[in-house]
Amino acid sequence: MASKRKRGRIQTYLFSYDMNLIVAVFFLIIFGLIMIYSASYYTAGMSKAYNYDPTFLLKSQAKYSVLGLAVMLIVANIDYHNWRYFAMLGLIGSALLILLLLVPGLGVKVKGATRWLQIAGIQFQVAEPVKVAMIVFSAALICKYANSLSDFKVFLRVMAPVAVISVMILKISNNMSTAAIVLGISFMMVFMVHPRYYPFVILAILGIVLAAGVIYYTLNFADPDSESGFRLGRIQAWLMPYAEQFESDKAYQSLQGIYAIGSGGLMGKGLGNSIQKLGRIPEPFNDMIFTIICEELGIFGAGLVILLFIYLLYRLYSIAQTAEDLFGRLLVVGVFAHVALQVVLNLMVVTRLCPTTGVTLPFFSAGGTASVFLLIEIGMVLNVEKWGRFKREDIK
Repeated sequence: MASKRKRGRIQTYLFSYDMNLIVAVFFLIIFGLIMIYSASYYTAGMSKAYNYDPTFLLKSQAKYSVLGLAVMLIVANIDYHNWRYFAMLGLIGSALLILLLLVPGLGVKVKGATRWLQIAGIQFQVAEPVKVAMIVFSAALICKYANSLSDFKVFLRVMAPVAVISVMILKISNNMSTAAIVLGISFMMVFMVHPRYYPFVILAILGIVLAAGVIYYTLNFADPDSESGFRLGRIQAWLMPYAEQFESDKAYQSLQGIYAIGSGGLMGKGLGNSIQKLGRIPEPFNDMIFTIICEELGIFGAGLVILLFIYLLYRLYSIAQTAEDLFGRLLVVGVFAHVALQVVLNLMVVTRLCPTTGVTLPFFSAGGTASVFLLIEIGMVLNVEKWGRFKREDIK
């Protein structure tokens, strides 16, 4: 009888998930697949790179979504405490992956930036596994120093490794947005544990002053042919989008996105009826897919997407609140920060609230690597919730 109860409890554990979180993720994936097809079928059907197949990107994204869901369910049944033992390996592995981008034949350059690795015929974007590894590493390191974070030297010791990884991402793959997101995730995780708020207010003020200084320097002293000059062009295009030299070049994509958003109105032009995706917005199924959502589904559709993300973040927040221990809580906060930062930055870029940078919209922008590793993060969250729930039941 005891063995039957034990076997039944194991089965219950294996197939017990937070269905609210799973339903939210499922709706985001399905909605994302619909919009990826709608945004990509014209470009894919006209491009040799996609075999002139209008459904190419839909099938690719669906394949990776199914793979990601399968891996998510596997990770959801792995005791999240075990990830703590791989924290240092994750840091070392992240550094090695970024350095491999420099190896000829392994690093793949796309649009002037080397952000992809190709190993044994498998091509993936390095930034995505690095984000997962940094969440696990930061959670483990913060747990180690949780009681002494008020010491500024300890605070620097916690943030320094992630800062180094962020600088490597920026310098080697020329990916400022990912570097900022990786650093931002760890910063938010430390903020959640830190006993005081005022150091973060001071750092926020210093960050604003530094950003203003960088913009001023870039606008007044940067060499147009340097990397700073490249960012200069983006900042100038953001500040003066209708200047003749920018409207047809660096500001073109963002302006076309604004036209798409403005033309959608309340209910949109109807699914599949976007005009801007017909060659006006380059690769509308990537960073700018939210503009196509606005054009085809209007304010109603855009609001629905935002509400789905708000609900997903609410579920992550609720799970973090009920986690059994600090490590589990930090893992969930890291995933929360990852999703929140990418959604907010993507929406700010497409609505021209900040200069153009390559930030994808989770579950909506086409990208197999991003989908798989984000679902791995969701799997870790599911296990944190499951472990905490079963522990509470044991106490009762």
